[in-house]
Amino acid sequence: MKNKELKRSVEKTEDGSVTLFVPELNEHYHSVHGAIQESNHVFIDAGLHAVEKESITILEAGFGTGLNALLTYFDTLQSGKKVHFVTLEKYPLQSAEYEVLNYGALVNKEEGESVLKQLHEALWNQKVEISDHFSITKCHVDMKEVVWQDIPAIDLVYFDAFAPDKQPDLWSDEIFQSIVDRMNKEAIFTTYCAKGVVRRSLQAAGLTMERLPGPPGKREMLRGQKR
Repeated sequence: MKNKELKRSVEKTEDGSVTLFVPELNEHYHSVHGAIQESNHVFIDAGLHAVEKESITILEAGFGTGLNALLTYFDTLQSGKKVHFVTLEKYPLQSAEYEVLNYGALVNKEEGESVLKQLHEALWNQKVEISDHFSITKCHVDMKEVVWQDIPAIDLVYFDAFAPDKQPDLWSDEIFQSIVDRMNKEAIFTTYCAKGVVRRSLQAAGLTMERLPGPPGKREMLRGQKR
């Protein structure tokens, strides 16, 4: 795709949370079966909860709506873990788009909307402290142009790019190898995708892969670990 703004519309999903739809790609940002429950299942339960370290660096491929960052922030309030959240995004949402997202109130009635706004309004390309336990670095960059040596050592990967059949260049052997090379030993890689070609590519890059039950509406997902 050319370097231009994506046109997006808002749609409600089955759990009451919304998602964004990109007509040009015929693709949703989150599952229509439930945006929040999908992110919780794939990235929080299968990813964050599987990391035993107390201080974690997360790499997210696709900041998008900010939902994964929001859920991670509130999960760390319960766990006490300290997170540096590094996220890559080529097409940031405009304020008119993220202001209509309803995740904040659904995730945490008291603080959710405020935190989601802070995440979206955090300055790009620099580390921003959201709280004493959560910091975020939002990189406004095409994933194919990341200088991987500048990415800190990774403990957990949320790979949440658009599907391989929509943007296959983001699911390349080269990108996977670059990410795995930045992962610490025992680091975890999790994604909603369960395609065999993705699993084999990640195995070739150095991860031990497993198929897990997927979120509602999806039979399987993938999780890997660097041994």
